[in-house]
Amino acid sequence: MENYNRLFGSTNISDKANKLSTNSKIAENKNDYIFKAISFIDLTTLEGNDTFDKVGLLCDKAINPSNKKDVPTCAAVCIYPRFINFVSSKLKGTNIKTATVATSFPSGQVPLQLKLEEIKYCIDEGADEIDMVISRGEFLSNNYKLVSDEISQISELCRAGKSNNPVHLKVILETGELKTTENIYLASVLAINAGADFIKTSTGKISPAATLEAAFVMLSVIKDHFEKTGKRIGFKPAGGIRTTDEALQYIALVLNILGEEWLTSKLFRIGASSLLNNLLEDLK
Repeated sequence: MENYNRLFGSTNISDKANKLSTNSKIAENKNDYIFKAISFIDLTTLEGNDTFDKVGLLCDKAINPSNKKDVPTCAAVCIYPRFINFVSSKLKGTNIKTATVATSFPSGQVPLQLKLEEIKYCIDEGADEIDMVISRGEFLSNNYKLVSDEISQISELCRAGKSNNPVHLKVILETGELKTTENIYLASVLAINAGADFIKTSTGKISPAATLEAAFVMLSVIKDHFEKTGKRIGFKPAGGIRTTDEALQYIALVLNILGEEWLTSKLFRIGASSLLNNLLEDLK
């Protein structure tokens, strides 16, 4: 863990994360950053009782979040694979992406061949983005090569895409199950090196989900990777982010660690279901 020590040394990660979760620029221009936060949202429903009617209403909300002037659209609508084709049709003509979860979300506990078949299905159905889960059981058993190889093979399918249109790959680490900051660091490095376009904190199905500490570690890895390679990797906190203040904390972390260049939907998303309404209520 030499590189972990190089990045964090004796840093109190919790204190550092909390310190970097505020920014005077955001405080002074709160309304502007609420607008930005809306444009970063992957508006999500991942419930067993999801219906086409419910998902259709979610698409309408993503396209037209509010009757208030100049409110942007959301970045994506994130749903289970059975809704991909329907959502893609609903969002046609907009800049909103069709995102789906895959690889036996949320557990990841199926053989690789089934994961690859599911990825192929999602691509064929018209997904623009895929949020895959890593095999946490294998990772926690120190089978790092297996986890890396799975991500790499899925990344190859996504890069090939459909009709030469690459599909964006977000890799979910499920940081609440990884437990330690050392594990979160290692999983972040592994995912990026295996071909992730984004690294994402959580499925939203376990507690804790997104935390400032996990985000700080993941953003630090993204920064280190950029300084070494010049390649920008995206970041998506997800799970439990409900209030405007919570969303602005994650935006502040990104701004303080990576800079304004990362505050674009191409490099930063927030996975959320109830956050949008709270952001709209706080707009002035």
